[in-house]
Order: sequence, then C-alpha cells, then structure tokens
Amino acid sequence: MEEPTRRIRALHTASTVTVYQAYRPDLGLAAAREGRFPPAWKRDRMTWIKPSFLWMMYRSGWGTKEGQETVLGIEITRDGFEWALRHACLSHYERGLHPDRDTWKRRLKQAPARVQWDPERDLRLQPLPYRSLQLGLANGAAGLFADEWAVSVTDVTTLAHKVRALVREGDLDAARRLLPEETPYPVEDDVLDHLVAAVGERST
Repeated sequence: MEEPTRRIRALHTASTVTVYQAYRPDLGLAAAREGRFPPAWKRDRMTWIKPSFLWMMYRSGWGTKEGQETVLGIEITRDGFEWALRHACLSHYERGLHPDRDTWKRRLKQAPARVQWDPERDLRLQPLPYRSLQLGLANGAAGLFADEWAVSVTDVTTLAHKVRALVREGDLDAARRLLPEETPYPVEDDVLDHLVAAVGERST
C-alpha cells in the first residue's frame, strides 16, 4: 500500500509511544541511568522529539555528532503525546490551512508545541518520498514531557552503532531486523486536522 505523504510511524503500545533524542554523554547517560531526566536538563527550553528512529540517526549521524553521542529512546504516555499534537501549531505557514500569516504567527508563539513534517529516511539515511513527524515542545510542555509524560528512558546508542555497522557492511536485511518496529500510530483525524494541508495527507 502506498504511504501517505504525512503519517506518524512509531513504536507504540496501548498506553505509550517511543520517541528519540540525542544528547552529550554526561546528560544522556545520567537520564538513562536514572530512568528520568536529571535536574540539569533544561525544562524552560524547546526540545524536539522524534518517533522515527532512522530520522534520529540522520539527525545525530548515528550518534556520532558532537553533543549527540548518546541516543535515547524515551517511552512517553500516549495521553501526553496526543495532548501535544492537539495543541501544536505547524512550524511553517501553510496557505489554506491557516487563515493568514499573522494568525499563524500568533498561534505559533502561543502554542505549547509545534510540528514539522520532514522526509523519512531509509537505512542509508537517504530521504524517502514521504514524511514523518518531528514534535517540538515549549511553553511548559517540555517540563511536562520530562517530568510527567516520560515513562522510561533507555540508552539505544549501542543499537544505533550496530545498525550502522551492518549498513556499512552492506547487510541491509540484518540491519533492518534490528530496527524498532515502527507502525502507523492510530490517531483520530481531529488530532491532526490542524497539522496537515489536505485530506490526502492525513496519517491514516
């Protein structure tokens, strides 16, 4: 079946969804060790979470870029995730979706979350013709993410390096078997109505 232009794909359970971030080792390892974000984690700054493992690999260079050497898989509540989606604003103005540019700017400034739809990546980190969700949290939502929504924090850096090594060896089938099982995330249409430009771009 052909992929829709925009869809949320994620590792999820009946009550949680896994998102990814990458940090410098002192912060990332502390979070994984404690299973929660330490006090040093800045709750008053915007933070971006990514349900796509391979998009995180693209962003962090498989956990090799400076300041992104520790890749975390963060399991958060679906209630928190969907609250953020319902209250999010697109990070860019979309004609036909927003009444006008000024209205969009006001919504973006006030919104506790913002959404970008970026090209999904394949195992070689090349862009695919469809897009995946990146969710930015600010205006209080970052603190909710760290202190209320987060259920578990896991260091997945070793997994990232294993997958990268297999890709470099050309064993894409073995690499693919190690990937988190990301499937379409079930969400009601009204959760995403304000985040997609057309019916053909919905997540389901």
